[in-house]
Amino acid sequence: MAAKKAAESFSKSLMEEVQKWGCMKQTGVSLRYMMEFGSKPSHRNLLISGQFLHKELPIRIARRAIELESLPYGLSEKPAVLKVRDWYLDSFRDLRSFPDIKDTDDEKEFTKMIKAIKVRHNNVVPMMALGVQQLKKGMDPKIVYKDLDEIHQFLDRFYMSRIGIRMLIGQHVELHNPNPPPHCVGYIHTKMSPLEVAQNASEDARAICLREYGSAPEINIYGDPKFTFPRYVPTHLHLMVFELVKNSLRAVQERYMDSDRVAPPIRIIVTEGIEDVTIKVSDEGGGIPRSGLPKIFTYLYSTAKNPLDECSDLGTSDTVATMAGYGYGLPISRLYARYFGGDLQMISMEGYGTDAYLHLSRLGDSQEPLP
Repeated sequence: MAAKKAAESFSKSLMEEVQKWGCMKQTGVSLRYMMEFGSKPSHRNLLISGQFLHKELPIRIARRAIELESLPYGLSEKPAVLKVRDWYLDSFRDLRSFPDIKDTDDEKEFTKMIKAIKVRHNNVVPMMALGVQQLKKGMDPKIVYKDLDEIHQFLDRFYMSRIGIRMLIGQHVELHNPNPPPHCVGYIHTKMSPLEVAQNASEDARAICLREYGSAPEINIYGDPKFTFPRYVPTHLHLMVFELVKNSLRAVQERYMDSDRVAPPIRIIVTEGIEDVTIKVSDEGGGIPRSGLPKIFTYLYSTAKNPLDECSDLGTSDTVATMAGYGYGLPISRLYARYFGGDLQMISMEGYGTDAYLHLSRLGDSQEPLP
């Protein structure tokens, strides 16, 4: 109820402005453009970037705020969803209240503000997951997941837009870093080793498996350690590989936990093609029944516990490490892959295991998908 009252406290004129900005055209940018533009972070370029974001971010945020108002099955009225809507409206108001950016001082103040907006939205994914849980609690169990396509499609659009907003803000903020890591242009790495990122992500996933089960299958990685990839965001790749490996580890661990046989290793193969870099994660964890495959990329069918349960603090601490804890890992990983023109596919052999194929576009010139 408190969240609803808070939402009602936004003025009529602000809501009208949200409607107006939500009808404006979004402008997508490519990875190649972000890298070429950011490779010379001069005062002039930072000023141009700030001016672009000052106009672009309110359009993207307004679109999502409008969509949050009209979700099916009463999802818009759930307390967690109202809270997310308030975050979006607060951020829209902050951006629209900020005067035109005319000089470097304005741009620095603007950068501070958008950094704070990014933090405000840290918990959007688990909060929306909590809203979906609140919806499912009161929902007729006879409703099958196909009937919930509308909600699934909304969440795909919503999270894809969120990836774009966070990429644009994060890239701009990182261009201010006086000591950037070697070969980095903002968030983008110009000599990224997919093998190295896969190794780090695998070690992180294996550490979680060890913590939860007391043991973990081995992971074997194959590929050219010297191969580097000229344009990608290592944090995105880490998140995707981490998710795939964690799922494989869990499947194998649970299949062989009470067996006398040694658990077979997870195999990761990194290959380079002309168009794509592909990372294959293979396990012998028993596979997924064919009837279950359509569900693995939905947001509505996890039985896992949400790290933000009904009683927890609904603040803005970053919970990205527990992302898979509420079954959103695969659909969100696929969105990260698609954001830069790649994809994620799963092929399963029930009774044996699963192969995940993560495709990353080498070209870097596909425009952002703009939902």
